[in-house]
Amino acid sequence: MASENEEVDGAAILAKSLKSQGVEYMFGIVGVPVIEVAVAAQAEGIKYVGMRNEQAASYAASAIGYMTGRPAVCLVVSGPGLVHAFAGMSNAMENCWPLIVVGGSCDSNQEGMGGFQEYPQVFTAKPFCKYSARPSSVDRIPFFVEKAVRQSIYGRPGCCYIDLPGDMITDKIPLSHVSSVKRCPDAPVMLADPSSIKKTIDLLSNSSRPLVIVGKGAAYGRAERAVREFITSWNLPFLPTPMGKGVLPDDHPLCVSSTRSKALQEADVIILLGARLNWILHFGLPPRFHKDIQIVQVDICVEELGNNVYKWLGLVGNISHVVHQVSVKMIFLDGYILSWWKFLKNKMKTNQNTFQKMISDKSSPLNYYAVLNEINNMIPDNSIIINEGANTMDIGRVMLLNHLPRHRLDAGTFGTMGVGLGFTVAAAIWCRDHAPNKRVVCVQGDSAFGFSGMEIETLQRYNLPIILIILNNNGISFGIDEESWSSLESAGDLTLMTPPTSLKPNTPYEKMMAGFGGRGYAVQTIHSLQHSLKDALNHTNQSSLITVAINPLAQRKPQDFFWLTKSKM
Repeated sequence: MASENEEVDGAAILAKSLKSQGVEYMFGIVGVPVIEVAVAAQAEGIKYVGMRNEQAASYAASAIGYMTGRPAVCLVVSGPGLVHAFAGMSNAMENCWPLIVVGGSCDSNQEGMGGFQEYPQVFTAKPFCKYSARPSSVDRIPFFVEKAVRQSIYGRPGCCYIDLPGDMITDKIPLSHVSSVKRCPDAPVMLADPSSIKKTIDLLSNSSRPLVIVGKGAAYGRAERAVREFITSWNLPFLPTPMGKGVLPDDHPLCVSSTRSKALQEADVIILLGARLNWILHFGLPPRFHKDIQIVQVDICVEELGNNVYKWLGLVGNISHVVHQVSVKMIFLDGYILSWWKFLKNKMKTNQNTFQKMISDKSSPLNYYAVLNEINNMIPDNSIIINEGANTMDIGRVMLLNHLPRHRLDAGTFGTMGVGLGFTVAAAIWCRDHAPNKRVVCVQGDSAFGFSGMEIETLQRYNLPIILIILNNNGISFGIDEESWSSLESAGDLTLMTPPTSLKPNTPYEKMMAGFGGRGYAVQTIHSLQHSLKDALNHTNQSSLITVAINPLAQRKPQDFFWLTKSKM
């Protein structure tokens, strides 16, 4: 038992405070002045994962926040270390995921003198987070940690920053002087206004073409049971957003993802569950949506209601509880007619036939649909899928099915490229500790892989048996073939001749994984893909990287509207 006069330093106080608030993981890169913080965290039982870049570390920590509902920590050094982490902080804010970033800073007695990596960190971090502060003294560190945790998970979740000068990390005070702060409880439950519930029932009762959109807010809010009961009880068609996939299985008979554009265009009432009317949903505006659409927004954030649209009804509260409020008051949908389902099913059948033609084309060089379909068929249904890239991600949103909530991680609301391997490390660490029977499968484009490719060393260092599949089309969205590249090389200055979208053709990325002790495979045919992926799945104690050669000119299927809405509507 600690004596009354025992002294403890700031690093230990911080670590104890984080542990008492339920923090389980810390990702980062150490250096002056935060090495002691990482050591103290490990001493308290917080698992420290050393990454190769602060961006990837911040992405990893934010992914834990999304998957668990409680923040992880990204630990960074002063100045440039924090600046690199702004990428993940921005991504967490835009995706509404809890994250705590702890940054070291120069000693307080050197401020204004040009100290090592001196930077106005508390001030500069503010635009990237909900709360940015420096503890006023060593003994007050627990107060600021609790406040950061609370801010990160209450209301609309987001990022918080805690700044610690080097002298505060190493200064010691008597243990008896340290303030005691209780663990911050989970966010309190909020229910919607009963009068708004009644208006929602009236809207649905008079609707002939209802549609439910399931957003990642429903996944984050663990609303899958309530949402499933609501949709299936009333036979409602639903459309998941990219990370809303899996709240109900993508292969559910009521899912209308394969006719996304027509469902959005023709619906007369949309129930929006934890999604925003931003670019992913074309701002809720015509021509992507019906001009007379009525939208019911279920959201935790009051300020989000009515954004971009005029005919809306807001239900503010926790999604699972609000959906239950609606469900228990539902009556027979008199206006709900079978012609709506007949229309949707006809469109789905037409689109599925188009998909099938592309899936059936297994000629080399391969197309995205054939490859992604094979991956989808072979990986276990409970896999956590990380999907990143241009065509790789956009087509993967359709072809890679999710059967469980919070089992898909991609570029998200911010459209951030480079998140893939940070997310993969986080998912693999979490699965190792909490769901060892799950596989983590990361499907990336070659350009996306390049942002944080060195994190494969992190995967190997911690013995994380993920499967990484790179769909290599030699470029960003599209590339060029080997013959065209050779012509460019002989034609003159490559900085003037090389198309801006192109990367070096046929780069053997699989050799990087092999170089770190993992398994590498090069694939050019469907048969080779089947063999390689089967072998990778059988190796449950080693990471694997499969490079799949994709036709550099392969694109999406023709469609009415792309995910990205152009400025000219």
